[in-house]
Amino acid sequence: MGAAINPPGLSDAAVPTRRRGRLQLLLILLVTVGPMVLATFMYKLNFWVPEGRSYHGELIANGQTRADLGVQADEARWQMLVTTPGDCAADCQQLVYLARQIQIGLGRDASRASHALAAAQPLTADYEARLAREYPRLQRYPLALDKYAPLVEGKPGPHLWIIDPHGNLVLRYGAQVNGKDLLNDLRQLLKLSNIG
Repeated sequence: MGAAINPPGLSDAAVPTRRRGRLQLLLILLVTVGPMVLATFMYKLNFWVPEGRSYHGELIANGQTRADLGVQADEARWQMLVTTPGDCAADCQQLVYLARQIQIGLGRDASRASHALAAAQPLTADYEARLAREYPRLQRYPLALDKYAPLVEGKPGPHLWIIDPHGNLVLRYGAQVNGKDLLNDLRQLLKLSNIG
């Protein structure tokens, strides 16, 4: 029997070298593209996601924005937004106070963030006067309950949200949030962010 016939111009030694080159190219593609494909599937299908996390609030990672929350505002900085479906009672007032203290606690990064209140009902005259006197930089917005209610279903009461400069909802906290945890979360976001 005759030997295998190689294409013109290829010696017997060149065939294994060519196969090895293709295998190396395939391995390089697998090493570079494989992790991206795996990460995409992990994100889309929500499998094999690590349980550990470095933040304390509830992560809002579904693309919802401030407008989806029922608040119409334009803010080009990070924002701590306190929302309340009723009047701003003691829990709500504590969150407003905490938001201001967190902004002060940011130190040199304080100008990168703002604090705001969105209420579905008018505030009492006493609290309005107190806000004007003690919180002159607090931004205030009306809250559309028809949009807000589905986002907090089963979680009544006031909430504090961290919103990025593009208006995306990032983290949500309940009324019992620990101020130190909130400050650490916001500092970490500002450290990692090139916007706002």
